[in-house]
Amino acid sequence: MSDDNEIDDSKAPLLEHLIELRRRLLFSVLTVVAAFIICYFFAEEIFAFLVQPLVHAGQKRIIFTQIFEAFFVRVKVAFFAGLMVSFPIIANQLWKFVAPGLYRKEKRALLPFLFATPILFLLGAAMAYFVAVPLSLKFLLSYQGNMGGIEQDALPSVGNYLSFVMQFLFAFGLAFLLPIFMMLVERAGLVTRAQFVSARRYAIVGIFAVSAILTPPDIGSQFLLAVPLILLYELGMIGIWFTEKKRREASDASAA
Repeated sequence: MSDDNEIDDSKAPLLEHLIELRRRLLFSVLTVVAAFIICYFFAEEIFAFLVQPLVHAGQKRIIFTQIFEAFFVRVKVAFFAGLMVSFPIIANQLWKFVAPGLYRKEKRALLPFLFATPILFLLGAAMAYFVAVPLSLKFLLSYQGNMGGIEQDALPSVGNYLSFVMQFLFAFGLAFLLPIFMMLVERAGLVTRAQFVSARRYAIVGIFAVSAILTPPDIGSQFLLAVPLILLYELGMIGIWFTEKKRREASDASAA
């Protein structure tokens, strides 16, 4: 009988965590749905903003090649904008799920990561929109003109262009979270700063490989993502050095 009670007691916390996780996930999904509905009514304005790099690159016309493409693009724009808007709320829900299981010191240590995550994501997306996308469009559209006696004109479809921009924004936004990931992994005790330093050359190769996958197939776009990622890798190691220093100082103070 006592064995059954011990089993029930061990199951109770797990069941409570699963219920809490379901509640947080449901709230996050409802937030995305609500943001999607709101953004749907402003999809035209949002797309007008997203298409500006193409306009500034000299492209004055965009087409749709399938009868339902214009409608589905409106849905994709609304969903994309809804994810961007609801991202801070989703991060906050994740924090509220993890926080009860942490000590007070651990909560204080993770708070900077919570605030830095949306900021770094938006910085990455901003760099993609204002720098990477315009430069890539300028390079790719430069192939217009006469080739072998045949005139080549770029007529990008609205769906393809939206996928192109979304790929850039999400790739750069997520890539800029690299220092956060590095510091969290180090704080969890999975990787040390010395291991990050020794793996630097392999990390650079991996960064260029990831950049080739996440960006359109031109060398300029790959370098535009790879170079900031290498700098962010170094920034992550500097951040780890500062946190290690603070932990040593706190340990020495408590020992004294």
